[in-house]
Amino acid sequence: MSTKYFAPKGGHPGQEQLLTDRAVFTDAYAVIPKGTMRDIVTSYLPFWEETRLWVISRPLSGFAETFSQYIMEVQPGGGSDRPETDPEAEGVLFIVEGTATLVVEDKTYDLTPGGYAYLPPKSEWTLHNRADATLRFHWIRKAYEPVEGLETPDVLILNENDIEPTPMPGTDGKWATTRFVDPSDLRHDMHVTVVTFEPGAVIPFLETHVMEHGLYVLEGKAVYRLNNDWVEVEAGDYMWLRAFCPQACYAGGPGKFRYLLYKDVNRHMSLRPAHSAYPQNQRLRTAAE
Repeated sequence: MSTKYFAPKGGHPGQEQLLTDRAVFTDAYAVIPKGTMRDIVTSYLPFWEETRLWVISRPLSGFAETFSQYIMEVQPGGGSDRPETDPEAEGVLFIVEGTATLVVEDKTYDLTPGGYAYLPPKSEWTLHNRADATLRFHWIRKAYEPVEGLETPDVLILNENDIEPTPMPGTDGKWATTRFVDPSDLRHDMHVTVVTFEPGAVIPFLETHVMEHGLYVLEGKAVYRLNNDWVEVEAGDYMWLRAFCPQACYAGGPGKFRYLLYKDVNRHMSLRPAHSAYPQNQRLRTAAE
């Protein structure tokens, strides 16, 4: 399977543009439509050259608190020898345009569209654009939650085009998930997958669950139920759902509806305020030192 993924290009609308758009921010969800990803809202990072990014989610008290997600745009010759400054952060990279030259643990990989990399905390990695075209990719970051007796996950380098999607039971393959991580591997505390709906396929009930979600639409369009609202979304839009936000989907076509999905998994619920949520991190660091 080979597909083309949507990626923002920036730019700026003219003065004749209507102000009305589909952007929504509520106490249960947010919708960031592709039309808002303009030059004026880009950010920059220390130690990255010829690179800008759109921050489409970040930890926010009272909303989604477990992860951040960036859309990175790296010009030819750009990149970083020190991309991650937080040693406790794990990351997932997903390539949507161009070629990323990733060096991790002294091994070099050329990641092309559909390319996926899982980078555990304390990984030594670099990333550069050695090609002639602009590189665009998603970078999802999370503070890893260690568990005594479980090892840190391994580095994973994969491509979704090499993975057979797993159909949801009873859907005749009309709703399927491309998984990069074995769901039974409890070392992982987050999953990033690609979800595909054929035209006419649905999520046939209001999912209501503890996992937070980030959903970036890679391809197609659909109507998505978010809490009390049905919202039209299309390629390039992003949805950000807090825990327990009811959700469902109807993919109307004419083509496939596909999105990159984040969710937090496989850990106890914190019973302490956010600033002390993972005291085991400090204990494990102290033991290691």
